Amino acid sequence: MLTVSLFASFAEAQERVQRRTLFQMLFGGLTRERPTYADRDYYPEQPRPKRQRQPQQRQKGQGQQKQKPKVADTPAPAPVVVEKAPDAKKVLVVGDFMAGSLGDGLKTAFEMTPGITIETRANGSSGLVREDYFNWPGTLPGYVGDVKPSVIIISLGANDRQQMQIGSTKEKFRSDLWTEEYRKRVNALAALARKEKLPVLWVGMPPFQSAAMTADMVTFNGIYREEIEKVGGQFVDIWDGFVDEGGKFVLTGSDINGQQVRLRGADGVNLTKAGKRKLAFYVEKDIRRLLGDAAATDKNVPGADELKDLVVTAPLGNEDIVKTQPIGLTDPALDGAASLLGSAAPDKGNGKSPRDLLVGKGDVAAAPAGRVDDFRLSKPNTVISKPVIRN
Repeated sequence: MLTVSLFASFAEAQERVQRRTLFQMLFGGLTRERPTYADRDYYPEQPRPKRQRQPQQRQKGQGQQKQKPKVADTPAPAPVVVEKAPDAKKVLVVGDFMAGSLGDGLKTAFEMTPGITIETRANGSSGLVREDYFNWPGTLPGYVGDVKPSVIIISLGANDRQQMQIGSTKEKFRSDLWTEEYRKRVNALAALARKEKLPVLWVGMPPFQSAAMTADMVTFNGIYREEIEKVGGQFVDIWDGFVDEGGKFVLTGSDINGQQVRLRGADGVNLTKAGKRKLAFYVEKDIRRLLGDAAATDKNVPGADELKDLVVTAPLGNEDIVKTQPIGLTDPALDGAASLLGSAAPDKGNGKSPRDLLVGKGDVAAAPAGRVDDFRLSKPNTVISKPVIRN
């Protein structure tokens, strides 16, 4: 019996025992894993065979990122520079930092117009209050003599919200004496600019982020308009271009193309590049109107595809306005006529349009026969009554 017992113990020691994993305890079953033995003295664990890597030939440049062949950068197209004509008419822009912004915008507006040159003479901190710092009435004649402009543009007032030295006293801002003296100085500068009988445009101030400053600019613009018109100049109102529909100051608004852009700087005072161009837009049309011959050129502008700057003038008030009813091109009879447009001389009438007749005398032009607004009664047709037959 002892022999059998020893043999059984020796057999159990040789029996292969598998360890159960947590997965097998939970779900049962056996997984394929390497066999283990209870007695490691008799059956030591066999070393795992090492994987032998296949020798690979390292290719040249292997492991390095493939770089795409460099393509020569396309040079940026050179900006088109239009040389100004020798006899180009000059526009002189004077004033404070707003005048400097206006000058930058006008240079962009007329950069493709050889017949007009913009000359800016601005002092950013100047105004009409501190004549001890910068005296515009004493400086403007020198600028006019040097530049010899065809049009003078004035834009200042943003720095004038301060006390004014009147004689030996310092007058408080926006007091009655301050306002009276400021009006006199505006009139004197406007009259000085008009001394040579040149066209003078006084550009109003835009709104600012400060509500108090915006309110003062409204008062200033009223003074500028009254005084420049007294001497025969013109006031240019730019206010609506820098406010929203409710009349409030905006940092972002529509540019000259209707796109939403940033118009003002972070300080709510200065203008961005788009804001400068929009500011110049309000003055550009008046300059082209005053200098029509210079704005239109007989030279082709480079890069404009054979196009030229054109100036469209409005018809004179005493011109005869000819109105001709449109007719069909394929069948003139559809419009009550027998010939195409242009076959007969049109009737000029009395030289006034239907609008002028309506506004001036209240006369309404007669509608063509058959149109929906033709309310004239036509002659009724004769009705022949039939006899009634009675049974």
